[in-house]
Amino acid sequence: MEVFIMNYQLAGKIDHTLLKANATKADILRICQEAKEYHTASVCVNSCWASTVKEALEGSGVMVCCVVGFPLGAMSTAAKAFETADAVNHGAQEIDMVINIGMAKAGDWDGVQADIAAVVQAAGAAAVKVILETCLLTDAEKVNACLAAKAAGAAFVKTSTGFSTAGATVEDIRLMRETVGPDMGVKAAGGIRDRATALAMLEAGATRIGASATGAIIGA
Repeated sequence: MEVFIMNYQLAGKIDHTLLKANATKADILRICQEAKEYHTASVCVNSCWASTVKEALEGSGVMVCCVVGFPLGAMSTAAKAFETADAVNHGAQEIDMVINIGMAKAGDWDGVQADIAAVVQAAGAAAVKVILETCLLTDAEKVNACLAAKAAGAAFVKTSTGFSTAGATVEDIRLMRETVGPDMGVKAAGGIRDRATALAMLEAGATRIGASATGAIIGA
């Protein structure tokens, strides 16, 4: 019974994720069914699947999460805001957006913050998680990106898309938690495929895990 409770609690911190370009409706419905069985926090998908996931998860308590400006973050702010509003209108309860990484690398932190703030405003009551793509940033840039996300009113900062050169690290989670303080969410995503790694991320300060290997992580 103790193991079951621990697995249930761990699953409740996971966004069960499928973001591949070749994902079919059958694939999306399969991960929704898995999420309901595992009792994950959410199902995280590209925004075209928002209404499909909303219908599949109806009454389950599992949230609908959609990515925005994914995976590059290089879309216009208006495009990100429009995609956010459209996803929310079709059932998204959480939004995972990618920052404008080029602005971050140039040190345009006002621009980064404004980009995030527009998505937060468009999301309304939906929680916004801000993807930093930490593998492309220096530690100083990670800190500034976290501060920009916090100032813009985001609910979480998140490490990675899983589509760049590397994913989450324990060191980055610690740095992000130290930067945003105890009250803001921190999501570890990218390369988390087993229970030990997931638990290490949570111990370092993560409050949410993004993963496609949920079954392996919880031992299902």
